[in-house]
Amino acid sequence: MNKGSELVLRSPICDLIGIKYPVFQGAMAWIADADLAAAVSNAGGLGIIAGGSAPVDIVREQVRKCRTLTDQPFGVNIMLMSPAAPDIAQMVIDERVPVVTTGAGSPAKYMAAWLAAGIKVIPVIPSSGIARSVERQGAVAVVAEGGESGGHVGDLTTVALVPQVVDAVSVPVLAAGGIGDGRGMAAALMLGACGVQMGTRFLVARECNVHPVYKQKILAAKDIDTIATGKRLGHPVRALKTPFSRRFFELEYDVSVATEQLEKFGEGALQAAAMSGDEEHGAFMAGQIAGLVKAEQSAAEIITDVVTQAEALLKGASTWVS
Repeated sequence: MNKGSELVLRSPICDLIGIKYPVFQGAMAWIADADLAAAVSNAGGLGIIAGGSAPVDIVREQVRKCRTLTDQPFGVNIMLMSPAAPDIAQMVIDERVPVVTTGAGSPAKYMAAWLAAGIKVIPVIPSSGIARSVERQGAVAVVAEGGESGGHVGDLTTVALVPQVVDAVSVPVLAAGGIGDGRGMAAALMLGACGVQMGTRFLVARECNVHPVYKQKILAAKDIDTIATGKRLGHPVRALKTPFSRRFFELEYDVSVATEQLEKFGEGALQAAAMSGDEEHGAFMAGQIAGLVKAEQSAAEIITDVVTQAEALLKGASTWVS
């Protein structure tokens, strides 16, 4: 699989998007900006700018900056529940963004316009039913994201979700959630995925502008150091255990706390973590693989490490079969 020192692991998603390696960088709100996205794209993956809840002008600025930093394909993630989603949906057309990923809602009402503009739409989905729905709408691929991931999570684990989605749709499937090294990538490919999306591993990329406290907390994390909160609100979130997340968990199961109070308590928590490193008020969103992340590296080093290890494991798979 490996010719000398040249990495040659490719899949259909590479040709579809025009990237060298089947590695997407996860869209992390308040974190995944032009600097990180361009670095990942320049390294052969697909860098993605996170729209999050930011106003359209901020996202447009990041798109234009990204174009000055890379001539490779990149994407924008649109959080469909954001009030700014309609404006960002039009902006990606105006700015000729090549790839759009979506989350937190149905992209149906935007799909016709995006497809007419030549945008490749790749929704992040938590179930095979939603995967089938977005395929009918025109999605060129899907990202099947398991509950091991950081940020907003579903109920199904990656190992259970990915093969069921692969069986349900004919478009390429990428795996996300619980993937932080080449072992995870090799496993995802064996489950039928044609690539992976990683968020937590890229949090410690040198080009990631997240607050230094956030990076250090990822590097110091152990396997049991994340917690999922917010199920009562209908949108659970996985983050590192901190004074904030532990308090949120307590309030969630306190019947005397109204739902409105709980929602108010969580407002601005990710921004507080990403921008200020505030442990008392911040949600340091991270996946369960945080315990595997041990060093700050460049985006290129991260991709090389992951792909090299995956290639070696796949090449050696015959060891187990006689």
